Amino acid sequence: MIDHPFFRQALPIVERLEASGYEAYFVGGAVRDLFLSRPIHDVDIATSATPSEVKSLFTHTVDVGIDHGTILVLHNGTGFEVTTFRIESEYSDFRRPDHVEFVRSLYEDLKRRDFTMNAMAMNKAGKWIDPFHGKDDMQKGIVRTVGRAAERFSEDALRMMRAARFVSQLSFNLDKETKKAMEEHAPLLGHIAVERKLNEIDKLLAGRDRRRALWALIETNLYRFLPGLREQKEAFIRLAKLPLEPLTVEQVWVVMAYLCANHDAAPFLKDWRLPQKRIKRIVQSIRTLKQLKAEGASDWLLFQSGLQSAVDAAIAAAVLSGQEVDLKEVTSRFESLPIKSRHDLAITGKELMEWADKPRGVWIKEVLERTEKAVIAGDVRNDRMEIERWLRTCNLL
Repeated sequence: MIDHPFFRQALPIVERLEASGYEAYFVGGAVRDLFLSRPIHDVDIATSATPSEVKSLFTHTVDVGIDHGTILVLHNGTGFEVTTFRIESEYSDFRRPDHVEFVRSLYEDLKRRDFTMNAMAMNKAGKWIDPFHGKDDMQKGIVRTVGRAAERFSEDALRMMRAARFVSQLSFNLDKETKKAMEEHAPLLGHIAVERKLNEIDKLLAGRDRRRALWALIETNLYRFLPGLREQKEAFIRLAKLPLEPLTVEQVWVVMAYLCANHDAAPFLKDWRLPQKRIKRIVQSIRTLKQLKAEGASDWLLFQSGLQSAVDAAIAAAVLSGQEVDLKEVTSRFESLPIKSRHDLAITGKELMEWADKPRGVWIKEVLERTEKAVIAGDVRNDRMEIERWLRTCNLL
């Protein structure tokens, strides 16, 4: 028996299927990650039972992908995907099969999968079924397709991005044939929705070996079929050469957009279909980065940017210049500011209008900013009465 909590939780489902005369195995990423001693977050089951047969055996099920043979079986509050063995027909959109046919053969089901490390199965006793030598490839640290790489990538072009992502996540190398097929079939990525490319690039950038994966995108020319990167080979090569290991995914996006967006990050990020909240953060961090490089660090810049953008900009500037940055110093400096945002200022625009006996206008924003600068510089204490006196002394009211 496999000594892992997720597999133990799923075991009654496998046993129920087998007791009813069907084959059932653990498959997919969980089997791969068990072999690699990586964290396991969910367990999938493949079975010879058809979707209707699966539903007849379990009380609580959800049709999450019944057209493709997948039923979610709920057991003790946890959901497990149970998928019927299947073969697939042509992929006219280079992403999804036009037709799925259910079969009773585990081998045929494994044969349709993308990479050898994902084409393994394991029975309830922990015995491996590995017809395509996935364990050997994992021991060698190789990403290799099941069967001919050209066929696998013609079926689903996103698999090329997944190959690069596994390079990052597992620190593996691309098999020679797999790499050659990626280069030859790179244009097929043009058929893939940007949102799916974004999902893969985010996972790639979150991996421990992101630089090696970026080089894989360069060497196979996949980068040319990613949003905004077709004409940015030199910039993308520079990105791949940088020591990116300390950066978060968002900070890598800051550096990538700074290098590859031709000085206008927002359209570049919109082409990637990033959510508006992420775009706003990255654009602000790049703005801060540019000011930091042009003017150097200051309390006023720290106040204007906010802590998050200041940290992103500081670490991006350090990576770009090959220097180290003390993020604790940045945080400490921000925390020592007398005000952290305009909301902390002891006065408001309403009070300015009362004191000056003037209607609302652009002047309010200008006076508030002058006041913020004075408070940050220590020229006046953040106190309502002291600020009023200072404003009158400076003839700002």
